[in-house]
Amino acid sequence: MNTPARRMYLAITVLFALLVLATAWWSVARPESLADNALNRRSLLEEQRIKRGNIRAADGTLLARSVPGGAGTWVRRYTPEAEAFSHAIGYSFTTLGRAGLERERNDALIGETNELESFVDELLGREQVGRNVVTTLDPDGQRVALEQLAGRAGSVVAYEPDTGRVRVMASVPGFDANALRDADTFRRLNREPSSPLFNRATQSAYPPGSTFKVVTAAAALDSGRYTPDSVVNGDSPKEISGVELANAGDRSYGDITLTTALTNSVNTVFAQIGEDLGAETMVRYMKRFGFYEDPPLDYPEQQMSPSGVRRDGRLVDGRFDVGRVAIGQGGAEGQMLVTPLQMAMVAGAVANGGELVAPRLTERIVDRDGRTAERVEPETVRRVMSTRSARELGTMMENVVREGTGTAAALQGVDVAGKTGTAEKDIAAGVNQPWFIAYAPADDPKMAIAVTIERSVGGQGGTEAAPIARAVLQALLGEEAAG
Repeated sequence: MNTPARRMYLAITVLFALLVLATAWWSVARPESLADNALNRRSLLEEQRIKRGNIRAADGTLLARSVPGGAGTWVRRYTPEAEAFSHAIGYSFTTLGRAGLERERNDALIGETNELESFVDELLGREQVGRNVVTTLDPDGQRVALEQLAGRAGSVVAYEPDTGRVRVMASVPGFDANALRDADTFRRLNREPSSPLFNRATQSAYPPGSTFKVVTAAAALDSGRYTPDSVVNGDSPKEISGVELANAGDRSYGDITLTTALTNSVNTVFAQIGEDLGAETMVRYMKRFGFYEDPPLDYPEQQMSPSGVRRDGRLVDGRFDVGRVAIGQGGAEGQMLVTPLQMAMVAGAVANGGELVAPRLTERIVDRDGRTAERVEPETVRRVMSTRSARELGTMMENVVREGTGTAAALQGVDVAGKTGTAEKDIAAGVNQPWFIAYAPADDPKMAIAVTIERSVGGQGGTEAAPIARAVLQALLGEEAAG
């Protein structure tokens, strides 16, 4: 065999081997990737003949159901109430694929069973029928969140810090899932500058402003290098990483305690603490809170984004302006960017005595005969900080609402622990992004919350986001928050 022919033979052999390996990998090692791929229509077409299970809110409100589509098929329909939960519930259509819980809980919704159950069903001549999914979502809380956002782009996330039940996941603007059956409507919405199909609660990359000071305070207290009474100089301006940094209104505070610094959201104090702790310690505590990874939510990973310091769109864990990152900002070396879900998790970990419990959208899976086939139990992700550090930080956050920047979140008869934030988006035009994170009741936490509004001319976290949190907490806590 001559040399060119030998080379061609070897090349064909190598290519054939690679083809066999790739086929084996996708069909044997990762078959679920093919099944879940949005471009794979085969499973969707097959599932048209299965009556998909219902999806309900926590109170039993019907959100999604299947109706006959003719020729032995079924099609998905969403109730008017479902539009409030459009991002959380998602959609399931042959032409589009699936999103949201429709995708994450697809196996349950089509009645996927183990081999033994499938054999028994076949033996008895039973048709495959989907199971129902009962979510953790609260219609009243969701309605209040959307009313409070009043059409402004933004998000509200509220969940129970000890159980992980997500009660509110609001993202504005939203969409009517029924309208997506029309391919032209889907394409139009997908091109909309306001991005209504984008779940701001789980996919956004927002600067958190001063709400991030809760993470810095947690690292400071838990490292053992600071206490709530530690004194740090709060003069303004102060040089941070070689560039002057000022407090709001360029106000100088002199020597103040860490508690006073959080109460008044003093930039120069927390920037100094960030520099003192260093990037390694700050990143370690960020990761404990869940930064740098997708949130541990029962939701498609393609619709979630990890929070953290980003440079050129990539997460970085070093060589950034740690002083400015410590106050929720950043520089050319990296900007702190977060999702509202992540900031709700920050408040939730403090509320839960330093333990982070995974947020979840599913309460239980119900069989065709009404029996509970699966109940989703609370899952502790990790301990973020000591119980003592969480208790000290919680007391400091109470002070923020009692007499600091978050007084607009105060509830009658219920103590609230919170932190405001105001991220500057366009200084010349006075455009800000207001934030507020909190939990309540402070002495027996039942709900953690994060609120943000994308754009507000002159708006502050304490004046625009905090009142939204108050209204949603009141709706979720009911009589307890009514005094």
